[in-house]
Amino acid sequence: MAGFVTAEVGADVAGVGNGEVTQLMPYVSHDDEVAAEKALEASRFKPLSAEQARVWRQHHSVVSPWRVVLWQLLVGLILSLLAWGVTGRLSVAESAAYGALAVIFPAALFARGLTGGFAATGLTGAVLGFFVWEAVKLMVGVVMLVIAPRVVLELSWPALLVGLVVTMKVYWLALLVPGGKTAKQAR
Repeated sequence: MAGFVTAEVGADVAGVGNGEVTQLMPYVSHDDEVAAEKALEASRFKPLSAEQARVWRQHHSVVSPWRVVLWQLLVGLILSLLAWGVTGRLSVAESAAYGALAVIFPAALFARGLTGGFAATGLTGAVLGFFVWEAVKLMVGVVMLVIAPRVVLELSWPALLVGLVVTMKVYWLALLVPGGKTAKQAR
């Protein structure tokens, strides 16, 4: 049963007010609260039946992690050539290429871990494998950035960061460009 109760702001533990403003606070019974939570939850998530899930998978493409890596490689190559063409300096192109490589190489390790002989079967193994390979990907990327000044002789940090960020954003391009296989075609 909903209603309003009064409460004094600043009331002490014994319930004796100190004369401050009295507020009206909504009162909601526990049953009303539970019913409202259930209604909200029901409106947010509706599980698919097995048949609905099968139909959905048939009509939606599956994006391979290797497709993402291929797009990243292509964009990294174009970006490096563009950096060289705009600046005329090979060191800027090398820096942009290394920044792209700091994304591509770890992503390729991640894709290999998820799809290759290391791939786990079962839900728990798949989730654990995902997190392990994601951690490997992040660590390899960080190490590559740390050793960048030793690998690229005339390192241009701005070019490296542009290569890194642009190549990283290719994930969205790979997801948006049609061409993935549906679940039916993937079999």
